[in-house]
Amino acid sequence: MRYYVRKIGFFLLTLWAVVTLNFLIPRLQPGDPATKLVQRLAGRDAALDPAQVKAIRAMLGAPDGSLWSQYVGYLGQLLHGDLGLSYTYYPYSVTAVIGQGIWWTLVLVTATQVLSFLVGVTLGAFAAWRRNSRFDTVVTLGSTFLGTLQPFWIALLLLYVLGYATGIFPTSGGYAGATPGWNWLFLKESFEHTVLPAVALLIVTPIGWVLGMRNTMVMNLGEDYIRLARAKGLPDRVVALRYAARNALLPSVTGFALALGGVLGGAILVETAFDYPGLGRLMGEAVQNKDYPLLQALLLLTTTGVLLANLVADLLYGVLDPRARRAQA
Repeated sequence: MRYYVRKIGFFLLTLWAVVTLNFLIPRLQPGDPATKLVQRLAGRDAALDPAQVKAIRAMLGAPDGSLWSQYVGYLGQLLHGDLGLSYTYYPYSVTAVIGQGIWWTLVLVTATQVLSFLVGVTLGAFAAWRRNSRFDTVVTLGSTFLGTLQPFWIALLLLYVLGYATGIFPTSGGYAGATPGWNWLFLKESFEHTVLPAVALLIVTPIGWVLGMRNTMVMNLGEDYIRLARAKGLPDRVVALRYAARNALLPSVTGFALALGGVLGGAILVETAFDYPGLGRLMGEAVQNKDYPLLQALLLLTTTGVLLANLVADLLYGVLDPRARRAQA
């Protein structure tokens, strides 16, 4: 019980630090969102009217007063679930804007991450089982080479080859002319528009699982309990996959949670390249337009999701491996 209480306590402390940093970081950026909006409406070279800027600031509900009073007000808004109005999509609320984009990113990131995890740990386990073979060499060297490539560069390459040059897949957006909803045409167009962003992420995301699973399993294959299993006459396939791979999978459970944040970071650039209507594109627009409420909500959503995933992984780790509970008791 002490193990779980400590993990939950660390989670709450980290969450408070994340909320505080999420409040401070956007306000450290130079510039004023109201000025940015007036310049965008009037033109970059037009003279700014202070009265217009003041009116826009009041219309957007931009924070005013001391930093402490803004911080207290921000915490109060979070407790009431009020994330404010989006400056970019005014007068829509941040909750409504995120509600439109979150499903696109959830489908893209969840599908690619789960598929990457399954493919990565499977290839890594077989490479370790067949270590020093041709399969192991191809998988290891291939993973190392692909790991040096950036998802954004791969996205541009796929966009040119499979989009503009051959016209096999659409090059931008989430759908074409279908009406959003549970109908065949919309699902078909959504799938076609998701293929290229998903492939761009799938090429690089399994690399960490392949190399991590292979190296951990190779170390486990040299442990005494593996020698004992072989001495008892168990087949190599059973020893490698049922015993060594099972123990090597434990670090990957924590790594899977940590990778969620990294994949979303890569999805920002990929969604921008394909103009995909997900949270990554919204975050890029929020940074460009100094849309503090939308930027804060996206950062808070991302970091809270990663923290929750880590908490679940830590709790599961304690269930899967009792030594973790005893070591921290």
